[in-house]
Amino acid sequence: MAEAAGKLISGDPVLKRAEELDALDAILPFDRRDQLAALLTDADVATLKHLAGEGMGANTLRALASDLGYLEAWCQLATGAPLPWPAPESLLLKFIAHHLWDPAKRAEDTSHGMPAEVESGLRSQRLLRATGPHAPETVRRRLTSWSILTRWRGLIGSFDRPSLKSALRLAVRASARPRQRKSKKAVTGDILAKLLLACAGERLVDLRDRALLLAAFASGGRRRSEVAAMRVEDLNDEDPVRTDPNDEKSLPLSCLSIRLGRTKTTTSDGDEHVLLIGRPVVALKRWLEEANIEEGPVFRRIDQWGNIDQRALTPQSVNLILKGRCKHAGLDPTLFSAHGLRSGYLTEAANRGIPLPEAMQQSLHKSVTQAARYYNDVERKQGRAARLIT
Repeated sequence: MAEAAGKLISGDPVLKRAEELDALDAILPFDRRDQLAALLTDADVATLKHLAGEGMGANTLRALASDLGYLEAWCQLATGAPLPWPAPESLLLKFIAHHLWDPAKRAEDTSHGMPAEVESGLRSQRLLRATGPHAPETVRRRLTSWSILTRWRGLIGSFDRPSLKSALRLAVRASARPRQRKSKKAVTGDILAKLLLACAGERLVDLRDRALLLAAFASGGRRRSEVAAMRVEDLNDEDPVRTDPNDEKSLPLSCLSIRLGRTKTTTSDGDEHVLLIGRPVVALKRWLEEANIEEGPVFRRIDQWGNIDQRALTPQSVNLILKGRCKHAGLDPTLFSAHGLRSGYLTEAANRGIPLPEAMQQSLHKSVTQAARYYNDVERKQGRAARLIT
């Protein structure tokens, strides 16, 4: 039986690629593995396996696989041929023209932008859902993925050509699509309080969700991938700190440091860490104690019977937990995502008058410009410039 199954797989290239992708099961989303096996070529799968062996971060590799599958499908529909390596400049320009276009021009000329047959093909494969031009950040990310994969194949692409940069800049301006926030609303202090009330019970799932929300927010608004990757071995008790650092008689608070491994902006051999102080530490330790977790992943799946899985939550599960608690709190879950904890942390820091550099020490933002956006929004609302006539 096993021999027959082996012959079947060896004779079907899609099944063979699916089997190859099983080696990346900790990285690639299970529900998309079969789809990716149909979209990717043998060379694509070999490249992904090579990148995984080189230690590329799971999130980066997951994004590369997803973008590569989309690019292969788009190229086949747009040109009738597989994705060429390296891609000629004309194909890169075609990609931009198909994804960033002028809605007003499209209303006058239906041939403007992505051709109908290409759009229909992508929708039938569940690769295209949004209407209108793509978000500029999505197009830039896919071009970046394309460039990375080209370099990893030892090839030189045309991604730095002035004509491509100019076309991208003009197309972004023409598409007139505003930048979309990853979370429509930030999880600020008042929102967090409502979410914590929604998991104020004593069930294991309540203890876990309470610890997760407090730790993710208070540690600087950690990304959902970082929350999912948190391990007991990365938690270290620190000496207690005073409630008021300037008052030696103030009450001591528990303090815990969290060592971060590979993140979006750090490497696994870095020494980046963040602190938890007070209430989040108490909640985190209570969860670990009640769940009898002494090593391995901190946050884990709990089934309907209260059994705790040995495996870590996935980043998507972290997002779903936050949305579920939003629903329980009477909030619209479509307005919030896990990234709202990150934007909410900086927004709350700005509301409380905490200097931006101090907040960035905890959030570990590398870009001052990006972090300052949240501060600018708060300062405008609290400032006088917008209050000349009230």
